[in-house]
Amino acid sequence: YQRRVRGFFFFVSLPLMFCIRQLTFAATPLKKFSTFNRRKSFRIGLVPGDGIGKEVVPAARKVIEAVAAEKKLSFDFEDFEAGFETFQKLGTSLPEETVSGLKKCHGAIFGAVSSPSHKVEGYSSPIVALRKKLDLYANVRPCTSSPLRHPPTGSQDNIDLVIVRENTEDLYVKRERLEDSGKTAIAEKVITEYATTRIAQLAYRLSVKRNKNQSPMVTIVHKSNVMSVSDGLFRDVCLRVAKQFPNVKTEEQLVDSMLYRLIREPSRYDVIVAPNLYGDILSDGAAALVGGLGLCASANQGDTFIMGEPVHGSAPDIEGKGVANPLACIRAAAILLEGLVDPTIPRAINNAVLELMKMEREYLTPDLGGSSTTDRVTRRVIDLALKSL
Repeated sequence: YQRRVRGFFFFVSLPLMFCIRQLTFAATPLKKFSTFNRRKSFRIGLVPGDGIGKEVVPAARKVIEAVAAEKKLSFDFEDFEAGFETFQKLGTSLPEETVSGLKKCHGAIFGAVSSPSHKVEGYSSPIVALRKKLDLYANVRPCTSSPLRHPPTGSQDNIDLVIVRENTEDLYVKRERLEDSGKTAIAEKVITEYATTRIAQLAYRLSVKRNKNQSPMVTIVHKSNVMSVSDGLFRDVCLRVAKQFPNVKTEEQLVDSMLYRLIREPSRYDVIVAPNLYGDILSDGAAALVGGLGLCASANQGDTFIMGEPVHGSAPDIEGKGVANPLACIRAAAILLEGLVDPTIPRAINNAVLELMKMEREYLTPDLGGSSTTDRVTRRVIDLALKSL
């Protein structure tokens, strides 16, 4: 009889135990990229793209390989095609093989694309498509003042901000059409509660993590005084998320006045969150305040995948001359590694870049007023990074 009673309670309790386990798991926040932290080998996708992308991505690879060897880590790299040159050759700017191959990687580095400013039938930007296909919903762009001895005109001190740009919608959904016999062009602007919620949550979590001056702050950028429906939704959802982070100061800024204040007083900002188009414009503007596009990197980030990307273009005017500045792409590689390996490795790379900036112009590329080459700068960064490990 006792065996039957015990068996009955054991049978009844099984579903209850399973439910409790599932509820406990659901309530536990997932640690992003935690499955990779214990790995010793990684597969990294390289998408050089067009122009100088084919020069700076290999430079970033050399830096990763050098520090990996020092730390007894193994990186397998695989090159993938994308870009305007790929479109001219294959009829598509983003082959399906590239997308499927990247999905098998632990992370990736993207170089640059030469997207034409005029309409080319059948062509669309591969980086915009990649962000959607891999669900890389956030473009995270750090902007910090550079320690250059001879900074470019417009550079300012004491800047330490991050622009968090929604990466999958807004006008970049590419829903455009011509009406009235081609005399009227219409583009759809798409803002959703889902996409805005997750980009806002990422921005607030990042502000908490940074804890800048022990006073984290998020600035919400919009133009809801004109676009009260689309930007109004972005604003409302961000403010709703803000209530989940009572210790983070929240402020709003219309995009036009945001650009003005970013130029006049950039040091006051911490994390700036914006829809796709505004974030694109603001981040390039911010780059001008910290030494230029050749120094700034970004991360196209999803929940389990990061694709590092320098923010500069393909620079066809210097392609093949061996003088492209690799520092932005090397920094992009460091951002990628932050989600994969021991933090001492990306820290060593970033410290090496900062140390190189402090050197005389002979160690800098022409865009920074120097006379060095891509290869020489890369080798110098490697030497400095190995010393820093």
